[in-house]
Amino acid sequence: MCTVTLFPVNATDFILTSNRDESPNRLALAPRIYTMGSAEVLLPKDEISGGSWIGASSKKRVLCLLNGGSIPYIRKASYRKSRGEVVRDFLTADMLLETIEAYNLSDIEPFTLVISDWNTRLNYYEFIWDGLAKQLTLLPPEPRIWSSTTLYTQQQKDLRKDWFETFKSNNVLNAQSLLKFHHTAGNEHPDFGVIMDRGFVKTTSITQVIKNKNKIAMRFESLDSGEVIEKEL
Repeated sequence: MCTVTLFPVNATDFILTSNRDESPNRLALAPRIYTMGSAEVLLPKDEISGGSWIGASSKKRVLCLLNGGSIPYIRKASYRKSRGEVVRDFLTADMLLETIEAYNLSDIEPFTLVISDWNTRLNYYEFIWDGLAKQLTLLPPEPRIWSSTTLYTQQQKDLRKDWFETFKSNNVLNAQSLLKFHHTAGNEHPDFGVIMDRGFVKTTSITQVIKNKNKIAMRFESLDSGEVIEKEL
């Protein structure tokens, strides 16, 4: 997984949208609110790991996971902990940046996290674990797109960025138009369109998180059943 877009709406609000690319046999539980320690967390849950690729927390943050760091890597047979569990731990942390710095990521598969945190003011971060080193980058409040390194070549990533730039130029960005992008961009390329299908791996769901003032809304759409579930935190 996956494809992620981030759209900062203004100084306090944003829209984050994620297409999950996964084995069609790997099921996810629909989003609900869980109490985890001192936090209330809204997320869909991976049935196998118990973790998640996306979530919102009462700790005033939203996280979204992409598999892989910035470059391809050779996957090991097994790892100490799933990346989805790392997402859960970061969502519930009292002090996010301190937790990231101290967190033991040894023997955890490489990943990229897109982070929105508004404990003081709204900040956006990209956090990359490449299997050897951590890299945390404070991002400018600009629309961006990410594509998973494990599934897409650099050429495909660049082409997807071009699709997003063209879409931005021709559309007003909002929740509805971003859903349209996540449904239709590159649909002439079924193996690397934003909705993709390679048989053994395919886009299984689209999740959108909207921060509007003090409310967090999550929209989860199963592409298999067509069911749409909406929850608020």
